[in-house]
Amino acid sequence: MDEFESQLDPVIRKNITETLSQLNLRIAGMIGRIENKGCGILTEFENIHRVFNNLQMDAASFYLNSYLSPYTDIFNELTISVQNLSKRKHGGLIVVKRDDSLEELMSSGIHVGAQLSPALLESIFYPGSPLHDGAVLIENNMIISAGNVLPLSKTTYDNKKLGTRHRAAIGISEQSDALALVVSEETGNISFAYKGSLYPVQYGAPIN
Repeated sequence: MDEFESQLDPVIRKNITETLSQLNLRIAGMIGRIENKGCGILTEFENIHRVFNNLQMDAASFYLNSYLSPYTDIFNELTISVQNLSKRKHGGLIVVKRDDSLEELMSSGIHVGAQLSPALLESIFYPGSPLHDGAVLIENNMIISAGNVLPLSKTTYDNKKLGTRHRAAIGISEQSDALALVVSEETGNISFAYKGSLYPVQYGAPIN
């Protein structure tokens, strides 16, 4: 994610630096206690893993804003929609067009041509909706179409079993500069695909 590395928010950068310094001290303490019985090393490993995951998700959330803000003025509406889908565990796949043309990369779905709003976006992905399994295409502040079929990535990931939505998100990002947001219907977890990689995202509490 080097493209936006220099734009990392100073608050997030400070938080990462301080947290890594604290982890350094914790790891040094573990090394000193490793020979002791009952030192709880497995619990420490779990705690360190959780801290790293939280740092990654915080940074990814900032980068997501950086990637999208030049291409849509209503980032907040998109964020609310994704949060609500996550809360309800309604699966979703949202492609935000940036500079590259996507016409040759996706099978066209149903034309929508409406202003992006949480209510509309969430209704498209409501379980049972005829369009909920496909991808929504967003350009600028408009929902262009829904029910789109995307190319599936053939990349394999060690220790990761990716569903169709996630493979489609990675697939479109491998072949264009588009950004694809994914909400897992199994876990409610949010992630985004960019340049062929998948990143977990952490938002605040979902909005009712």
